Amino acid sequence: MLNRTADTLARATPSRVARKVRGLSDRGVAWLFIAPTMLLLLAINIFPLVWAIGLSFTNYRANRPNEPIKNVGLQNYQRILGDSDIWIAMQTTAHFVLWTIVLQTLIGFALAYLIDRKFRGHAFWTTIILIPMMLSPAVVGNFWRFLYQPQTGLFAYAVSFFTGIPNTSIDMLGSVGAAPWAIVIVDTWMWTPYVMLICLAGLRSIPDYIYEAAEVDRASPWRQFWSITLPMALPFIMLAVLFRGIENFKMFDMVNLLTGGGPGSTTEVASITLKRQAFESWRTGYSSAFAIILFVAVFGLANIYVKALNRVKQR
Repeated sequence: MLNRTADTLARATPSRVARKVRGLSDRGVAWLFIAPTMLLLLAINIFPLVWAIGLSFTNYRANRPNEPIKNVGLQNYQRILGDSDIWIAMQTTAHFVLWTIVLQTLIGFALAYLIDRKFRGHAFWTTIILIPMMLSPAVVGNFWRFLYQPQTGLFAYAVSFFTGIPNTSIDMLGSVGAAPWAIVIVDTWMWTPYVMLICLAGLRSIPDYIYEAAEVDRASPWRQFWSITLPMALPFIMLAVLFRGIENFKMFDMVNLLTGGGPGSTTEVASITLKRQAFESWRTGYSSAFAIILFVAVFGLANIYVKALNRVKQR
């Protein structure tokens, strides 16, 4: 009996013996390692969200911590939904999100399609294209702010060279009509490489034998693009649109560095309005309600979009 038990223990792996001694299954061991990280993430993300929800129903001001906190119910939400300035900021945000997504998707997919041809030196050019994405937003903002200077900026000189307009009259950041497009250009320059990488992954995932079969059927390159390349890369394109849409909806650093929301309120996106309400007007309860509305809007739109993405992937 003792010899049989010794043979059984010898055949068992050390990890299985340790688990049996401790009474833990594979799932239990996995949760043992995952639980601390999950608790930390919940503490970092869930607690501020719950705290903000609680503050959104109050008149709390962070610069007056000793004043009694009064529960105002849904009053903050009603004021936000009826505030015309808030709706103007939302329209400005929608303008940025729409145009940056359109430009980044078109240019990013075009670059990915060209690089996927694997021409000579494609690795070098891929690295060059990725450089803007590697830079800090603070560096990019200050760099483009210098380029946009009417007197000394290279952008003004380039526009003046092609149009004949004096460079001193080309003020991209100070013009009401040009300032929104100036930010769109900078964000597109910085994040198009990110979209390109995702689209390139989609193009590289298409098996070669599908193209070989299409060539046997004498399908033209244009037909192959519309019938094979675009449909099979579409889930990756939609994924890139989802990521950039969420990030651009929260756009703050680039706008704050380039224009600060100006001239006037032309480039005042929702995040800039939120910052002013929270840290300039010190309407903490009001700004918390605005933050919750933005969160619900982004979460709801992303949820609808993910369902559409799943339907495309299942085709």
